[in-house]
Amino acid sequence: MNTKSLALISVLPLFLLCACKEEALPPVPARPLLTMKITPVTTEIFGPFASTVEARYQTQLGFQTSGRMIARDAYVGDFVHQGQRLAALDPVLALFALTRAKADVEDAKAQLVNNQGVEARQRLLEAGGNVAQATLDSAVASLATAKARLDQSQAALHTAEDQMGYTELHANFDGVITAWTAEIGQFISNGQAVVTLAQPGIRDAVADIPDDLIWKVHTGSVFTASLLAAPAMTAQAIVREIGPSADTATRSHRVRLTLQNPSDAFRIGATITIAEEHPVPPRIFVPDTAILDEDGKHFVWRLETDKAQVEQREVSIARKDGGNVLIRTGLSAGDKIIIAGVHSLNDRQRVKSEEGIFTVSAKAQGSHSKGMPL
Repeated sequence: MNTKSLALISVLPLFLLCACKEEALPPVPARPLLTMKITPVTTEIFGPFASTVEARYQTQLGFQTSGRMIARDAYVGDFVHQGQRLAALDPVLALFALTRAKADVEDAKAQLVNNQGVEARQRLLEAGGNVAQATLDSAVASLATAKARLDQSQAALHTAEDQMGYTELHANFDGVITAWTAEIGQFISNGQAVVTLAQPGIRDAVADIPDDLIWKVHTGSVFTASLLAAPAMTAQAIVREIGPSADTATRSHRVRLTLQNPSDAFRIGATITIAEEHPVPPRIFVPDTAILDEDGKHFVWRLETDKAQVEQREVSIARKDGGNVLIRTGLSAGDKIIIAGVHSLNDRQRVKSEEGIFTVSAKAQGSHSKGMPL
């Protein structure tokens, strides 16, 4: 046996040993990654904006006289009927004035009767030539004065009766009490607002829209109003009034929307949200964490579901908006892409996907898109 054969025999076991070690190595485990499924956005939502339910028609009621309030017969949230008493003032002074007015009327009636008798006697005497014409004229004038005084006292009596009625405050229509601005024992001046009464039939949604977004709101636009406590309960709301100027403190415009056939759950004072939906051409958004930038180009890692591995795919970007990226080309509906850890992957690397959550939003524009489940 020559030298070359001996060397080959001595090296062969080493190759066999290395081959056995390589076959004995465990397979590389699949790397878990966060993925999302591409679904084009087809609807854009303007909002939502916080809002409250208010009555279209409401009135602040007050007493037509002054005095100290001694009674309050209804509370905030109570439904009252037309003519129902809501509050009352101390009637003592008004009662004194009424009693005096009644006495003045009786005195005026007595004076009139007396002057009528005097005038009749003076006429008889004047007809017989027993009194001067001046005396008769004086009696006639006194009778006219007595009649005028009776009319005056009767008018004062009507005023006193009205003032007595003004000590009670009554509802002038069926409605709901929304606010009280006075308490029992408080002195109320003439005409001071005491209670706010609202008609519950027609209700509005009232929202404050920021100054930089008000240009998107138009009279007649249809929004969807949702109860904050129960978002599943909704009603249509149509814009009917847009504040012409912005609030100096908040720089927002007051917008009033008419609620169309709202359920009883949309009570006056309830907190709701309003949002407007409208269709848009299909668009594909992905989070900016899914984009890999290399040599001035943009790539994403697409998951090959059947092979459980990733491939690098070039995409073109239309724009970036906050944490969202609008894709122009390179992706299609149904594709699955990696949205985390894109800088540490290799082409054809085996992975294990775990779907994540991605919400497309654009708060700077006051709107967000809908229609991209993960």
